[in-house]
Amino acid sequence: MEHFIDEILELEEVRIVNGIRRQYTIRERPNYLEILDDFDFFRRFRLKKHTVLLLLGKINDQLLSKITRNSNITPITQLLVTLRYYASGSMYVTVADFAGISKAAACRIIEKVTNAICALRPEYIKLPSTVAERSSLMDEFFKIAQFPKVIGAIDCTHVQIQSPGGTQAEHFKNQKGSFSMNVQCVCDAALKFADVEPHWPGATHDDNIFDSSRIRARFENQEMADALLLGDSGYACRDYLITPLHEPQNRAEDRFNESQMRTRNVIERTLELWTGRFPILSIGMRCKIPLVQSVIMATAILHNLSRDAGEDMPPDVDVHREEIENDVILLGNSTQVQRQLIEYFST
Repeated sequence: MEHFIDEILELEEVRIVNGIRRQYTIRERPNYLEILDDFDFFRRFRLKKHTVLLLLGKINDQLLSKITRNSNITPITQLLVTLRYYASGSMYVTVADFAGISKAAACRIIEKVTNAICALRPEYIKLPSTVAERSSLMDEFFKIAQFPKVIGAIDCTHVQIQSPGGTQAEHFKNQKGSFSMNVQCVCDAALKFADVEPHWPGATHDDNIFDSSRIRARFENQEMADALLLGDSGYACRDYLITPLHEPQNRAEDRFNESQMRTRNVIERTLELWTGRFPILSIGMRCKIPLVQSVIMATAILHNLSRDAGEDMPPDVDVHREEIENDVILLGNSTQVQRQLIEYFST
């Protein structure tokens, strides 16, 4: 499998086949901003033209250096190559042909543009940092099903990858027997990501990821004051991470569960929109793990960018997301805050 992953590092411009050096040729590069109408552009690149141009303005300077030995590929071409890769999950050679460049150039471009997008994380993926921001988020979540003090919903989703090979490969095999990254996500009431942890192999349980996460440390250090996260039964209930009751016994507990689950549903919708917009997250990435992690983060940033721009979903998107259910349900870990919330729903 290593030879399959490493093939993207070939330098095709200087490759020798049967002792004969392949001649490098400059192919015509189509300008898809001009060629495609708005509908077809959106369908192929998953973002609308005005959003792509906005994004280009933010990362243009990082894309100006020379990419290949013999030609200078423009920043807009670099960006569209990368977006097409996210939108199709195709092999590098297919994306390269789409843009009129070599496979080796496409590989380098995708990595470079992905890293440039990831540098926008502090601007686009962040938890509320002020009392006013937390209060505003709590109000938005409360409108859903009257659950108080919530600033985020948390869950994990599996992003498919090819086997990384080697002695650590089994760590990436999930419960369904396929290879994946288990990505922890927190979203707000507007279906935007507030935190993303893309670094964990598919065999890792959701609660173990949370135990090691930055967001847990921030809540433990009381940076979020009395704010709450909502999670499913795969998480241990904590004073700041509220999970549903496994077997509610009375009307108050029923109301607590109903409100908790209706409010928490925003994370399911967010994950469906994200993976639906960028099929590469479902098809399975054929690249090394560090780039997989960067693509996950970059597409999460682009999801938030699309939400800020008020974009609809592309017309051919199926937003159904195959879930891998937790095989461990954590029971008997009620907290004082959970009990107070149940009392709140009894009135």
